[in-house]
Amino acid sequence: MENLIALLVAAPLLGAAVLLCGGRRLDAVGHWIGVLMSSASFVFGVILFADLLGKDAEHRTLMQHLFSWVPVEGFQADVAFRLDQLSVTFVLLITGVGSLIHLYSVGYMEHDERRRRFFGYLNLFLAAMLLLVLADNYLLLYVGWEGVGLASYLLIGFWQHKPSAATAAKKAFLVNRVGDMGLSIAIMLMFTTFGTFAFGPVLSHTGDTSEGKLTAIGLMLLLAACGKSAQVPLQSWLGDAMEGPTPVSALIHAATMVTAGVYLIVRSGAIFNAAPDAQLAVTVVGAVTLLFGAIVGCAKDDIKKALAGSTMSQIGYMVLAAGLGPIGYVFAIMHLVTHGFFKAGLFLGAGSVMHGMNDEVDMRKYGGLRKYMPVTFITFGLGYLAIIGFPGLSGFFSKDKIIEAAFAKGGTEGWILGTCALLGAAITAFYMTRVMLMTFFGEERWKNQPTRSPEAPSAEPAAEHHGEHAEPHPHESPKVMTIPMIVLAVGSVFGGAFFSIGDRFLHWLEPVTGHSEGDSPLSAAAVTGGTMVCLLIGVGIAWAMYGRRPVPAVAPRGSLLTRAARRDLLQDDFNHVVLVRGGEHLTRSLVYVDHTLVDGVVNGTAASVGGLSGRMRKLQNGFARSYAVSMFGGAAILIAATLLMRAV
Repeated sequence: MENLIALLVAAPLLGAAVLLCGGRRLDAVGHWIGVLMSSASFVFGVILFADLLGKDAEHRTLMQHLFSWVPVEGFQADVAFRLDQLSVTFVLLITGVGSLIHLYSVGYMEHDERRRRFFGYLNLFLAAMLLLVLADNYLLLYVGWEGVGLASYLLIGFWQHKPSAATAAKKAFLVNRVGDMGLSIAIMLMFTTFGTFAFGPVLSHTGDTSEGKLTAIGLMLLLAACGKSAQVPLQSWLGDAMEGPTPVSALIHAATMVTAGVYLIVRSGAIFNAAPDAQLAVTVVGAVTLLFGAIVGCAKDDIKKALAGSTMSQIGYMVLAAGLGPIGYVFAIMHLVTHGFFKAGLFLGAGSVMHGMNDEVDMRKYGGLRKYMPVTFITFGLGYLAIIGFPGLSGFFSKDKIIEAAFAKGGTEGWILGTCALLGAAITAFYMTRVMLMTFFGEERWKNQPTRSPEAPSAEPAAEHHGEHAEPHPHESPKVMTIPMIVLAVGSVFGGAFFSIGDRFLHWLEPVTGHSEGDSPLSAAAVTGGTMVCLLIGVGIAWAMYGRRPVPAVAPRGSLLTRAARRDLLQDDFNHVVLVRGGEHLTRSLVYVDHTLVDGVVNGTAASVGGLSGRMRKLQNGFARSYAVSMFGGAAILIAATLLMRAV
């Protein structure tokens, strides 16, 4: 069975190579090749998962060594794969949800002339993400990490003829490079500390290393996770990434890129367990981001950007849980998996709405769509209920466990983190109810209004096929798009309950992640009750604001917080002032130092040598009488000095 592990990566990688190098002769069938390769990887994942289920818990680790990558003295880097309970969970999520998104894209990208290339990029994305989660050492993980960054750049900027898409791709690429520096520094520190990059030796020898070194490694790993998972302070790229085709948003936000940071932290749990300061930093980042993203999601009229804020917030929950250590590792991954179902379903549902609305993204131009798009309405609605934590659906089980784990941290820290998590639940219920009401309920605001307005700069080029300024005629999407939505809706409904029955998900991951119950001051029933109260408050406020009142065509000015949330809580303004302008000032200062100090020293030295040479050469004038006088004078000085010394 170990030999199948490499095929998990090889299948989509082969698909990417064929689609990107095969030329236009594959245009007619290229999309199906992409679907086939991602589905083949999923099948291999299911076979390996079944094999692991047949083994005892302590033997559920399969290793495959392909070759020695860098075999030199004192430095050994291997291309080797590790399949255990944690990595196979990610494999099934990535390939399963990824294959559904591939299938959905067949219909969504039907009219795009570059569809074959798009599916090649999707396959490349899957291959890079699978390499990341299957790597047996941090250096190989870094290769997958950078591959994900490259593929995301290509997919976000797929419609590069739009300046906004090209800019968004560059922004995502550059912001992620900041986080990647953290991972590269962490790997260097690991090698100097442990003499290896392999997970086994590194994670098993943390007890023999000073806390200071582990804290430095942990903080660098956190920086890397902030970049890939769009956590504060490296979250600014996520909203702009909506400029890519909607299936890209579903793939990046649900099953792949944004989950990489959570995987990195959980996989490196032994390092964070031995470095309390780094672990505390993880919880702070998660708590801040879950509120940050939720507030941003409340103010967005662009349906995809509202869901992007939601992703930022939900990943914040996962990072918060991962920062709790053994109390929360399992629940971080559990919420990651359930989030993969309902968030992919929500994004695909948003794409279905756009498909029927001439690619309009402004929710203020929606309304009353439930009767025109019944399948989209039901599947999107189930995803909505799951994400807000409606009792019995997947989010109810996974998010409540994180809130319980936050309180179980104990002390003042536990109360602060638990309160933040509860507040986030209330805000989530508000902004997601707002999305539902503005999109599927109320008056039909799209009538007698052209699409592709200036307020909707991210409208997708497919609108050209409907007529740029034609009145939309909402209709249900084709089956190739609705079937993946239905499958994801089933996962949104039953996934959490399936994982929670008998604590099967906890028992599955515990051998890898470990687990501790903690010491919660509140019972599970009290936490659930508090969460339900927060949910009802959020839904009630949203209903009062958007269900009982007509939605204005233009958003009112709003409060200072609302205006700031529309501008992503000024994150880009902060980056511009602190980083861009700060970088400009730093550059000017360095140029001034270079011109005045460095060039001054160099030029001054050259001038001094030149001046001294000019004076010295006067002694070499070529006249014999001058040399005779010099020789006579020198001899006279020597004689005088000799006589003076004898006299003394």
